[in-house]
Amino acid sequence: MKRTKEEEEKRLRDMWIIEDEIRERGFEVIAGVDEAGRGPLAGDVYAAAVILPKDLIIPNLNDSKKLSEKKREELYDVICEKAVSYSVATASVEEIDEINIRNAAFLAMNRAIAGLEKKCDFVLIDGNAVTGCEIPHECVVKGDMKCASIAAASILAKVTRDRYMARLAEEYPQYMFEKHKGYGTALHIEMLKKYGASEVHRKTFVKKFVE
Repeated sequence: MKRTKEEEEKRLRDMWIIEDEIRERGFEVIAGVDEAGRGPLAGDVYAAAVILPKDLIIPNLNDSKKLSEKKREELYDVICEKAVSYSVATASVEEIDEINIRNAAFLAMNRAIAGLEKKCDFVLIDGNAVTGCEIPHECVVKGDMKCASIAAASILAKVTRDRYMARLAEEYPQYMFEKHKGYGTALHIEMLKKYGASEVHRKTFVKKFVE
């Protein structure tokens, strides 16, 4: 059901409630962090950190998974233009295989935080856990729906990873990465069984599909 204009305006304002509560505790520069690409069978895992101007309203801002590819691309440009600071980082396929995807996602998140040009004094992280973050922080379950800066980070991470997978599709056309972005679709699994794993596949993820 489509929201009314008033309902949408309230939703966008409400996405600042968590950050406002953090500011009441004395913190001033708050970054939102999210990752993209935990589930795929191929490619690096990406993470983004974003600091937005206080109470900035970005029309249509939402969890990246709830937006069309076209809308994500449009919002990507707006976020990059409006953000106080932003950073996107990765953990490689090799790191995923070595330390597991959960730890690799945390590694990418911490790299994104470290990459911010303007240093933050508090971090809001999507999900229910993180390790290695030395800055005061709080995890927010479904934070990409509840918090403006986390939603912004989810969009930057998703768009950047999708662009990366499009480049891989040109290098490895037989896997059709442009269609499934590395996720374990029936098509991707069929191509894996036909061609075997490439160097950009996560060996610990695909071993059950290839000899």
